[in-house]
Amino acid sequence: MAMQNPFADAMKAFGEFKAPQMPAVDVNNMLAFGRRNAEAASAASQCMAESVQTIARRQAEMARAQVEKVLKTTKDMLTGGSPEVNTSKQVELAKAMFEGSLSNLREVSELVTKSGFEVFDVMNRRAAEGLDEITSFTGKAKKSSSSAN
Repeated sequence: MAMQNPFADAMKAFGEFKAPQMPAVDVNNMLAFGRRNAEAASAASQCMAESVQTIARRQAEMARAQVEKVLKTTKDMLTGGSPEVNTSKQVELAKAMFEGSLSNLREVSELVTKSGFEVFDVMNRRAAEGLDEITSFTGKAKKSSSSAN
């Protein structure tokens, strides 16, 4: 009766093992894919930076206009007028400042929303392109692996 060697049997099975065929990886396609992703991120970043500059510039213009209103009203109150007239000017100024602040807030909110959508569009477009590229990569890999068999 011959003794069986489990290690020899395991080594024999390991030697006969065939690994599944791995698809060929096109390094150039992978690098191009990464480059296009980086370009999209850079474009989104540029869009965001431009939006921040536009919003900051607009807020500065709004603040300047508000300060000019306050200075003009203050000058008008100091140069003449009774306390009753000055009080009505103060009330009008407060009302105008409040309405102006709401209008400015609305405008800045719209600018922020618009810039957010622009950045989203850049990234969304790249994501859709990336999915199409991945689909084409896998389709080519399937064709090449089936033709190799």
